[in-house]
Amino acid sequence: MPTSKQVPLKLINRSDNPLPAYATPLSAGLDLRAYLPEGSVTLKPLERKMIPTGLFMELPEGYEAQVRPRSGLAIKHGITVINSPGTIDADYRGEVCVLLVNLSDTPFEIRSGERIAQMVIASFAQADIVSVTSLTETERGTGGFGHTGKN
Repeated sequence: MPTSKQVPLKLINRSDNPLPAYATPLSAGLDLRAYLPEGSVTLKPLERKMIPTGLFMELPEGYEAQVRPRSGLAIKHGITVINSPGTIDADYRGEVCVLLVNLSDTPFEIRSGERIAQMVIASFAQADIVSVTSLTETERGTGGFGHTGKN
């Protein structure tokens, strides 16, 4: 069975939370925790806030970190990452923060140490842009959303 590729991820943890970890051996995402030394934060319905993690990192060249919602927070409380997935570039050295939004009709309290998102480390390719005057014809053509005929 193929195993996932491991890459070095340098982390500085200025919080009192444990380092991010994978919940299971086959998990794709590392759990990110809120770091709120001043106390908990309440997200009102439809409110969005930037939640710090106390983490700073150095990704290898050719990799990004994708910040994604936690499914449990989304289904149970309507809490999600507003710019999902949020991209952290390899040359960013600031604090990792999570942009959360409350899509429910009830306030939600975020406590320091609570798991608020997950972070997936992914390789990427940069495009070599080639300006052209036409594109290769395909069966689908310009058919957009819902035009493949599949349910």
